[in-house]
Amino acid sequence: MTSTLIVGGSGGLGGVIAQHFADRGDAVTITSRDKARAEATAARIGAGTRGLALDLGRPETISASLAGVTDVDNVVITAVGQAANTLARFDITDAVAAVTMKLVGYAETVRVLRDRFNPGASVVLFGGLAKERPYPGSTVVTTFNAGISGLVKTLAVEMAPHRVNALHPGLIGDSPKWRDVPDPPHSAQTPIGRLVTMAEIADATDFLLRNTGINAHDLHMDGGLLVT
Repeated sequence: MTSTLIVGGSGGLGGVIAQHFADRGDAVTITSRDKARAEATAARIGAGTRGLALDLGRPETISASLAGVTDVDNVVITAVGQAANTLARFDITDAVAAVTMKLVGYAETVRVLRDRFNPGASVVLFGGLAKERPYPGSTVVTTFNAGISGLVKTLAVEMAPHRVNALHPGLIGDSPKWRDVPDPPHSAQTPIGRLVTMAEIADATDFLLRNTGINAHDLHMDGGLLVT
């Protein structure tokens, strides 16, 4: 049975991705900073999904948190840190926390699991389209999402022959943040005439994990927004 770990799998998008892999028969483990939330989400997903507590913002605790994960085929890290931060009103504490979670926490998670990878195991790290399309308040978000592009390249070299790729979504139309917002930003600008969906993001994640020719790649999931 394929073993799939979704870090951040208790959130809206992470939960959809976890459900995708559980529905196809994987042994799924999801994480949240809150153990009760992880376990409650795992129970809703069903199919033997289990929940663990893991805090990417405290990288020194990641090894102990993942002690119960003994082997893995797929690693997906979806957790985000999107607090607005500008140079004009720069919050150093928030900036350090966000970069620590997104870059140090991501890298440490992969490092901890490296020796538990099954043959053919691969990794997908989530960034975001803010790396290409900055917006007011995205100083730190744009920076760490650009950092994900660098991280997958060095990890693909250091983790070889295991593959490491990044997925960078734009706004997701049916996500909890945007599904109830009338005329969300960018929806009329995309060539497909709408925002991408969580199911499409889950399918793209699956593609990056299973296609053995894709490695050290940044996949933009934006409905074509970048060409407009």
